[in-house]
Amino acid sequence: MVKGGERMAEVLKRINEIAWGMPLVILVVGAGIYFSIRMKFPQFRYMKEMVRIMGSGRDSEHGLSPLKTFIFTAARSVGVGNIAGMAAALFTGGPGSIFWLWVLALVGSSVALIESILAQTFRVKVFGEYRGGPAYYMSRGMKNKKVGKVFGMAYAIVTVIGVAFLMSSVQAYNIAHGFEDAVGGSYIIFGIALAALMGFVIFGGLKRIGETAKRISPFMALLYILMTLIIVIVNIKELPRVIALIVKSAFGAEQVFGGIVGSAVTMGIRRGVFANEVGIGTSAITGAVGEVENPVMQGLTNALSVFIGTFFVCTPSAIMMLMTGCYNVSDGKGGFLFEGLPGVEYGNGYVSAAINSVIPGIGKIFVAGAIFCFAFVALLAYYLYSESNLLYIFKENKNAVMILRSLFVLAILIGSLLSADTIWTMGDIANAFMAWINVVALIILGNLGIRIFKDYDKQKKSGVENPKFDPQKLGLGKECETWDK
Repeated sequence: MVKGGERMAEVLKRINEIAWGMPLVILVVGAGIYFSIRMKFPQFRYMKEMVRIMGSGRDSEHGLSPLKTFIFTAARSVGVGNIAGMAAALFTGGPGSIFWLWVLALVGSSVALIESILAQTFRVKVFGEYRGGPAYYMSRGMKNKKVGKVFGMAYAIVTVIGVAFLMSSVQAYNIAHGFEDAVGGSYIIFGIALAALMGFVIFGGLKRIGETAKRISPFMALLYILMTLIIVIVNIKELPRVIALIVKSAFGAEQVFGGIVGSAVTMGIRRGVFANEVGIGTSAITGAVGEVENPVMQGLTNALSVFIGTFFVCTPSAIMMLMTGCYNVSDGKGGFLFEGLPGVEYGNGYVSAAINSVIPGIGKIFVAGAIFCFAFVALLAYYLYSESNLLYIFKENKNAVMILRSLFVLAILIGSLLSADTIWTMGDIANAFMAWINVVALIILGNLGIRIFKDYDKQKKSGVENPKFDPQKLGLGKECETWDK
């Protein structure tokens, strides 16, 4: 049984290495550079506008306010993607992986912008609520409808399987094992309690999901950011050394980590994709349910979440681990290039150890509480992603939705029982498959998204505070059904 499990782990690892090879890294980063240049770097020009839009608007009977969609999108980067995810990046890719995380955020935010513009443009109403995302803009936006439907169906199937049953395991595992490590007891009991609570929320529908996310995430996010800043400030003398270590390691100039430059690049991009959803299209699914006056407004909100997640949450997490030496770096052969925490498995333990180095005794319980809040909201977003794509496959089928809700709760329970290596590998494989399909589709549809953005940009330059969206003017036709006035 053990040998069979080991063989399966090796097979998954091999699939992951192939799917997440350098071609995908080049594709994601290249798309970000291309869209940034074509739109004249809106992620920098419109920073003030991003913040303004995030605080505007409100819920409607069909969708959620920009603030709630922002919370959904940012929840992943403020959750496991930033806490355990940064520990995983350091373990496999070393300090240099953080540099490539920055690169992805700087250029990848333009990908998030295009995704959400297209998701808003081609969203639909299902059961009276907005639904959309890559599957919808692929099938409705591509000129060749047969090709679009193939892309859309492939993405929807991969996303339902990947998000509901693979990526959700990462969140469930970290919640259950985080509480076991912090307060004792059995992770199985915590897994059961988590599954029951999740069932209560998701069976309540979109509005209950949105309200739960809004109440849980912001407070804990601010508290976590404050904690990381305290650790960084206490160790501020180490900051120049750490920044130099990150940059030198990214290019192989640091002797200790010179042999893992390739891993630094791929892990930095991979963890950035997991944390900020750049390229995989899932943030566009939450973007589609936003209630805004123009698709570009939601796109700017989603682009902001990439910056917030990377530079205000992920980066302080990584820096505090590097400052305190609370991390290990694998040599890929069963040994270590650096071992600051002997015997500690990569993940929550690195972060809690960094906190304990400054405020002894509270690391485990603080991280467990933070992981619960962030990962729970991320799981709600995962469910929304899964449901939107399921409804693309089965149209308005309420029975299919009820089955998905039940299976999603079961997947959370099972995910809490798996090993760390297995759950991260499965989550990465799901991300890779979605990214391949989505980024290729974005390259095909990119000119359309750019045209919509340039119309918004032109109106803003003429003095219009809230530019209107007119699909007929842009030649988009009947596919923009929710924008038909």
